[in-house]
Amino acid sequence: MDRYDNIILFARTHAKEDPLRLLLRQDAYPDVDMRLVAQQIEGLQQSARKWPFLAACESIMYPPKLNREQSSSETTARHKTTLLPAGRLRIADLTGGMGVDSLILAQQAGSHVDYCEQDESLCALMEHNSKALGISNITINQGDSMTWLANWQEHFDVLYIDPARRGVHGAKVCAFEECTPNILEHKKMLMERGSMLIVKASPMIDLQLGCAQLEHVAAVHIVAVEGECKEVLFICQADATGEPTIHCVDLPDTKTFSFLRSEETVAEGLYSDHVGRWLYKPHAALMKGAPYKLLSQRYGVAMLGRNTHLYTSDSAVEDFPGRRFRVLQPLKLNKKAAAAALPEKKAHVVTANYPVDAAALQKQLGLSEGGDLFVIAATVGSIRGGWLCEKA
Repeated sequence: MDRYDNIILFARTHAKEDPLRLLLRQDAYPDVDMRLVAQQIEGLQQSARKWPFLAACESIMYPPKLNREQSSSETTARHKTTLLPAGRLRIADLTGGMGVDSLILAQQAGSHVDYCEQDESLCALMEHNSKALGISNITINQGDSMTWLANWQEHFDVLYIDPARRGVHGAKVCAFEECTPNILEHKKMLMERGSMLIVKASPMIDLQLGCAQLEHVAAVHIVAVEGECKEVLFICQADATGEPTIHCVDLPDTKTFSFLRSEETVAEGLYSDHVGRWLYKPHAALMKGAPYKLLSQRYGVAMLGRNTHLYTSDSAVEDFPGRRFRVLQPLKLNKKAAAAALPEKKAHVVTANYPVDAAALQKQLGLSEGGDLFVIAATVGSIRGGWLCEKA
């Protein structure tokens, strides 16, 4: 019997119970590690939406909350496999953690993954979970990954690293030099030991600075999931020259908007001094990548202002990469006008280049979240206005 079997059985038996209440009942189950059970129940509840492939396996063990929070989702992990070269690959995951990336990278046909992690308990969970999933092409290496890599003799096709983004007091950080390990101190070795280096960075990273610090960046992939920016991936290769291509995607839609920063610099966007029949808001990855003039140029939509990242047109542009709204009417942004247009006092509020954020404006208008309609507030040129819209 696996050492985790009793914990897994107990957790699944009590999966619908409140983990905190179970912790208070430790005395009733003196032979059960209730802390570990609560951890499993929380993991089970989270896995259905974040890691369906783990949820489908009844023998999975889940790590503590912080490791789960820091882990890639199944959606973003699978997207990474589309960035890899074809063929059998030798891959090293240098910051293994919960191991989701390693497990999915190992599903590449014929590839082998070296999972590196300092935490002994995470290594034990990874050993258990890889066996539970029937994945045998993973080698688990416990210890400091930079030391391990320095002593390793073989060359890797792909090195993947996701430095811990927590400071000495637990605060979130995003600059490479503040993360652990500090990859800037090891980038020479990393580039020598792998044909491709994939660096996962915070969505808050400065793209231009990140490229300058890493050097040899061939591409940057900005990955959003259902409207929220989740990852920035720097793809580094020793032979990369020139400026990197920036790719923006909002999964599960796999359509990618790709561009060079120099293209955006010279692009001539269209501008409008009024709102047409349609409004468009770019998805989160595009908001991070900021190809604002190129979006206008490629899709034939007009910007409402240099700092108002909304677009308009009189004819529908169905393939615009983001949210699309049909404009129903202009709307004065006060309680009386909102109550007249929205008798149920419900609407979603969107703001762009507006003095207050969406939550504050919603409160000012006396509206609650919900319904099928949207109130969009923005600055058009130098004039602030509002519009009642429906999502198309």
